[in-house]
Amino acid sequence: MATAGSAVGLGSLWRFPYIIGTNGGGAFVVLYLFFTLFIGIPLFTAEAIIGRSSEKSAVEGYASLAHGQNWRILGWLHVLTAFIVLSFYSVVAGWACNYTLMSFNQFSLGKTPEEIRAIWDLVYRSSGISIFWQAVFLSCTAGVVYGGIQKGIEYWSRKFMPLLFCALFALFLFSTSLPNFREAVFFTLAPKFGEIGPGSILNALGMSFWTLSVGMGIILTYGSYMHANDDIPGTGALIAGISCLISLLAALMIFSVVFSFGFPPASGPGLIFETLPVLFAQMRGTVLLSSAFFSLFLFAALTSSISLLEVLVANLMEIFSWKREKAVFWSILAAFLFGIPSALSGSGRLFPNWKEIYGTNFLETMDYLASSWLMPIGGLFSALFVGWD
Repeated sequence: MATAGSAVGLGSLWRFPYIIGTNGGGAFVVLYLFFTLFIGIPLFTAEAIIGRSSEKSAVEGYASLAHGQNWRILGWLHVLTAFIVLSFYSVVAGWACNYTLMSFNQFSLGKTPEEIRAIWDLVYRSSGISIFWQAVFLSCTAGVVYGGIQKGIEYWSRKFMPLLFCALFALFLFSTSLPNFREAVFFTLAPKFGEIGPGSILNALGMSFWTLSVGMGIILTYGSYMHANDDIPGTGALIAGISCLISLLAALMIFSVVFSFGFPPASGPGLIFETLPVLFAQMRGTVLLSSAFFSLFLFAALTSSISLLEVLVANLMEIFSWKREKAVFWSILAAFLFGIPSALSGSGRLFPNWKEIYGTNFLETMDYLASSWLMPIGGLFSALFVGWD
């Protein structure tokens, strides 16, 4: 459940739908499923085996199993990827914190779908609020990781992940009653390969890595905690199935709202925050449903951020012989400081010319760098390590 929580998280609920929307729909989904089956699951298995065999985290794990070559660099690449992802991931999770509080305050009450959607733009531009909630979320992550794996991560994952799955399935069933649900199904599942380019292929590969937590040292670190009789291939297949199912349910649910209310499918990182409050407003018990879902959504984000932070903490403890509390403190502080430009991306107060120069804002650039380049490169060299070293 801890590994499933890491894999599902914001990758399936936040990133997957908006990446589909910006990459042509069904053809992207076909590529994603293909890469998950033939690349993602084997690499998941490989990373878990490396972790269990070495009983160490990424940097020392590769080094202890290598034959002559200095594979520590690959371990450091995993650590760097996890650090970058945690820095902007905490900003997105901070938005989830904000929407949880707004749900309790009945922010959508009496508003039209267009007015509810417009609230996202205000949140996105509010740099101070973004930084505040980023700090709150990282503090919560630090508190759980400080308690360790069994006392912190596994305990809460077993309790809340099944609730999240049930909530998603219930919302999906309700979304089938929306007028344009069939259009959402066609957009998500009917492939149009003419709309796929090289960038979309790379994004699909990165998305398969993201939803399996591959290429960031997470599975390798969790593998080091596994028992000798644990079924690694079976675990990989199970988690891949859960991730794909949750990702597709989330996409169908969100795009049914998009097409039913005339929203643009390529809305970017704010897609889930623009659409789901509109869906809740159509249901009885809006306040209760919205508050419950965003609370569970926040927990899903927490399970993923915990795994990212654990990669940093485990490596610092092994390499520098730090105590857990010291490793947690410095990792969280560094992630918070590096995440500030991502928190300010919506307002444009920091690096105002970034988007003009690089084509995307700072948060989107870090997302693309980590997901479409660093994760696949790390996965490639992990395959080379297992196959030839």
